[in-house]
Amino acid sequence: MPQQIERINDFVVKFANVNGSGSASANMLFAKAILRMGVPVSPRNIFPSNIQGLPTWYEVRVSDQGYLGRRGGVDMMVAMNPQTWDQDLKEIEAGGYLFYDSTKPLPKSKFRDDITVIGMPLTEICNDSYTDARQRQLFKNIIYLGALSALLDVDANEIAQLIGEQYKGKEALLKPNVHALQMGRDYALAHLKCPTGLRVQRSDRVGRKIFVDGNSAAALGSVYGGATVCAWYPITPSSSVAEAFARHCRRLRTDPETGKSRYAIVQAEDELASIGVVIGAGWNGARAFTATSGPGISLMTEFIGLAYFAEIPAVLIDVQRGGPSTGMPTRTQQADILSCAYASHGDTKHPLLFPEDPFECFEMSAQAFDLADRLQTPIFVMTDLDIGMNERLCEPFRWDDSRRMDRGKVMTREMLEAGKEFGRYLDVDGDGIPYRTYPGTHPTRGAYFTRGTTKDRYARYSEEGPVYVDNMQRLLRKFETAKEMVPKPVLRAARQATRFGAIHFGSTSPAMHEALDLLDGEGLHVDALRVRAFPFSDQVSEFIAEHDQVFVVEQNRDGQLRTLLVNECAVDPAKLMPVLHYDGTPITARFIVNEISTKLGMFNVTPLRKVVS
Repeated sequence: MPQQIERINDFVVKFANVNGSGSASANMLFAKAILRMGVPVSPRNIFPSNIQGLPTWYEVRVSDQGYLGRRGGVDMMVAMNPQTWDQDLKEIEAGGYLFYDSTKPLPKSKFRDDITVIGMPLTEICNDSYTDARQRQLFKNIIYLGALSALLDVDANEIAQLIGEQYKGKEALLKPNVHALQMGRDYALAHLKCPTGLRVQRSDRVGRKIFVDGNSAAALGSVYGGATVCAWYPITPSSSVAEAFARHCRRLRTDPETGKSRYAIVQAEDELASIGVVIGAGWNGARAFTATSGPGISLMTEFIGLAYFAEIPAVLIDVQRGGPSTGMPTRTQQADILSCAYASHGDTKHPLLFPEDPFECFEMSAQAFDLADRLQTPIFVMTDLDIGMNERLCEPFRWDDSRRMDRGKVMTREMLEAGKEFGRYLDVDGDGIPYRTYPGTHPTRGAYFTRGTTKDRYARYSEEGPVYVDNMQRLLRKFETAKEMVPKPVLRAARQATRFGAIHFGSTSPAMHEALDLLDGEGLHVDALRVRAFPFSDQVSEFIAEHDQVFVVEQNRDGQLRTLLVNECAVDPAKLMPVLHYDGTPITARFIVNEISTKLGMFNVTPLRKVVS
């Protein structure tokens, strides 16, 4: 039997449960208790799209080094679902641990010889302690939480305090939960070998970081970005963006004197109506947005084309999920890149922002409204389920109170009175961006009728070829101007000069950060560029030109970012090597390392460590 894994503040615990059993809240208590001990954690809820009965998993990465991506592999499996027993058993690392409900005896063939098996009769304990069937299920989760506190040396007082906060003012619920926690801990201490080789030790690696999900962060960023209108239709995994926006607005957009709301939230009858409301509000001068996912984007595309061609500001927060069609509503992917970049029929190009964590969800959502106004066009914030629905450690949000909304080129009443020429689609300075007016700016000047069909520089209907080409060329100039406005890419140079580079974006970032450290430890040096927006800045093309081969790491089947790079940067496709992960789970550091090291082997790149040995 391999030696037991022994690690302090560096391991992965995975919970295998049944959806609807109330396990998610207990598992989150486990993660937060470790966090309060000063140890960085990164939990991920992997759940089905049905309401109850199917398997669900909850994975907690504990990393004193602060790695927040999925590592790959499991050091302890908390196996509470007989349906997935065989699958869950395979995931455990050799020398790892299996914790399970031993009430019902299992044959030896159901176990592995290379792991440590820890059985506890959880069902039996619950049946002896509770008579109500629902209580037996719910308290079973808290009892195994108590046992884990002993097995992993987690401070049970931290868990008890979290329970106290959860049930503050509800003594009838508080006391039995704390009792169940202590019951599980007492049993483990009396009957099991505690602690195991996996232990949590108090640390100070969390610092000032906050623990928040990306959807809440994007909603708050929208408030700070000046949004007053949200129109949406419920869809997983984006619904909580609108719900969080409503909560934030009740607190921050309600007049303290009159109690009146200074915002409008419309749950429309479908996605088409929601984007229509957003475009109408944007035309009228309000800052408006919708939150949706891939299927919603598909339905909104004609309206998106209207906003592009009529040049109306709009913000779309796309929390991506697996596709196509209905796809995998509760699984993550980065698979809407092309559908958003070129949304609508005809020749369209839309700016995309790629946040890597909740901090950038806040920052980029706020920035999106300035960009939408300045560029007079739809702006997409491309988050995904992994960022949006999972709480993650990130830097505290920052805001400069002196910052003011940038409304872009808006012609005022005074400018019109002074005789300034107004052409709604007239490029006055070569950047492709015309002036606009708000409705009602002036009683006789500055009014225009906008449309989705062709028009000249003064918004007059025209289908003349040269007029159409003139307008489309100006829209291209505007897109070039956008290159200087969107967030710049972030370069991470390898410790040694290298011919190889890697491009990544969004939620791949945490796993990529760890993968680069692991590759570096193997003597495999790769420069990395994190793309933060489309259109791509010149730095992206320069990065590709400076390297013989560039790996493009993304979470979709068809290499959508790679396709966008080839299309927009005129790159030889052979120079860009896809690293693709698309099974619906967040990408792991081990997957990236394996893919890149294997591909480097094709170029006869030998790890420095092997050369030395």
